[in-house]
Amino acid sequence: MADYRAPRYDMDFVLHDVFNVTADWQKSDMLAEMMDQDTASAILDEAAKVAEQLIAPVSRQADEEGVSFNGGEVTTPAAYKENFRQLAEGGWVGVTANPDFGGMGLPKSLSAQYEEMLCSADVAFSLYPGLTSGAIMTLDLHGSDDIKQTYLEKMVQGEWIGTMCLTELYAGTDLGIIKTKAEPQGDDSYLISGTKIFITGGEHDLVDNIVHLVLAKLPDAPAGTKGISLFVVPKFLVNDDGSVGERNAVNCGSIEHKMGIHGSATCVMNFDGARGWMVGEPNRGLAAMFTMMNYERLGVGIQGLGTAERSYQNALEYARERIQGRGAKATRDMSAAADPLLVHGDIRRMLLTMKSLTEGGRAFSTWVGQQLDRAKYGESDEVKQQADAMVALLTPVAKAFLTDTGLESTIHGQQIFGGHGYVREWGQEQLIRDTRIAQIYEGTNGIQALDLLGRKVVGSTGQLLHPFVAEINAFIDEAGTDNWRTQFNQLKQAVDELERVTGQIIERTQNDENQVNSVAVEYLHLVGYIAYAYLWLRMALVAETKQGERPYLASKIKTARFYFARILPRVSSLISAIEDGSESLYLHDDEDF
Repeated sequence: MADYRAPRYDMDFVLHDVFNVTADWQKSDMLAEMMDQDTASAILDEAAKVAEQLIAPVSRQADEEGVSFNGGEVTTPAAYKENFRQLAEGGWVGVTANPDFGGMGLPKSLSAQYEEMLCSADVAFSLYPGLTSGAIMTLDLHGSDDIKQTYLEKMVQGEWIGTMCLTELYAGTDLGIIKTKAEPQGDDSYLISGTKIFITGGEHDLVDNIVHLVLAKLPDAPAGTKGISLFVVPKFLVNDDGSVGERNAVNCGSIEHKMGIHGSATCVMNFDGARGWMVGEPNRGLAAMFTMMNYERLGVGIQGLGTAERSYQNALEYARERIQGRGAKATRDMSAAADPLLVHGDIRRMLLTMKSLTEGGRAFSTWVGQQLDRAKYGESDEVKQQADAMVALLTPVAKAFLTDTGLESTIHGQQIFGGHGYVREWGQEQLIRDTRIAQIYEGTNGIQALDLLGRKVVGSTGQLLHPFVAEINAFIDEAGTDNWRTQFNQLKQAVDELERVTGQIIERTQNDENQVNSVAVEYLHLVGYIAYAYLWLRMALVAETKQGERPYLASKIKTARFYFARILPRVSSLISAIEDGSESLYLHDDEDF
């Protein structure tokens, strides 16, 4: 596998030239004091060193070693413990955490770049600090003062790690039917009993304590999701002085043997009357957990982006060095036995597909991060509400589209490697195995599509889509240029078609209960490709004004043209499928299958 190099120039371009995030930061009293462009660049430069020099070099070794299970104890790959210690000492576990508890308090638009680097370096390793970051945020927003004082500083410093425990054997997507119980003890504690599965980082040897966030039901809880409460359940109880105390009644029953992310411990966790404390209000646990899950869903999307970037770097290096066959035009060095793969049209098609989806995805994840920042730090209630609406719409797209296109990019990379991409020697196949899970966990991509179309778009009778469409149309009206007239027309046509089919879907749902289920995935992809087209035009216009001082931006302009010529036309087939509705899916009776 090629040595990983963080795409710092592109990250700075997106952050500062395209989205001008510093202007947003200066509108926030908190961010203005701590963050400017130079500070942001210095932070990302250090993050790049961590990813390139500490994490990435042992990714292959960690995948080969995996995690091991012995009598309830889980051992992580040999390099992980020391690497996590160094990561924690550098303050990288608490990059987005509240400074009151020792965190950096970075805005999400900036931390998204760090997360991408970590995922490119090693997805499996990234899960340990990533989930801890989400747990920190949940406890900070919903935990009592006692809970915050007990756990947050240790978690922010990386001395303790967090998990989230949702899934059970018969309750995955449908959390309303979980069976884990919480029995009140007459003080402020509860005894938690039940089994959770697929728990990332549920048990390991990286730190002294693991802090589980557990969904469970009170004895008198109403049925369904309205009866779920959230509890903090530590592996070791915490003494009054903050030190680690006696072992709690929670243990790892086994670990999963998985297709990928071998360095991540995926555990079956048994809670046998474990002592826990409620986070937030009774029967409001799912709402509190969604604080974590919405940020994690963007984080999972970034996993797809990170592996796509690594795949592109690997494949590009291989395509430049591998000599194979003759292109339509031979190399100038006719004494060479053959041309490099890079001259072949199909190789270029795959590389440019990867490049356009990855750079488009980086812009998209940054855009969503900026919306999250505005929702949190916005200068007015109106700005915060508008950003909240965009976050609600775009979060399922960020999770699903980034991971779907991430897998596509890793497969293109494998195809460029040919047989060498299928064997373990080159490491390319690891990227495919590692990124595949991202389409499944944190809510499968099909569920994300149902959330987008069913809950968000149809559920609001199209109102939640309006800010997205309005921003793109305003951009088209204000920024159209002769150089890009064809592309602006393509984008406008795609947006018009999006509005048309949205109205068609809403109308059809009145008489067809299967309508949303039948077209949700195609609809999410339609939104994703249109969002990327909008962002590619934004990047192209900025690159045109900057390429004189930064010649490498000429490639950005050319890639934008490739996206509109070869990728955006995919929307035509998506629209055709959406127009079919549920008809072709429900022609079959059950026995016909």
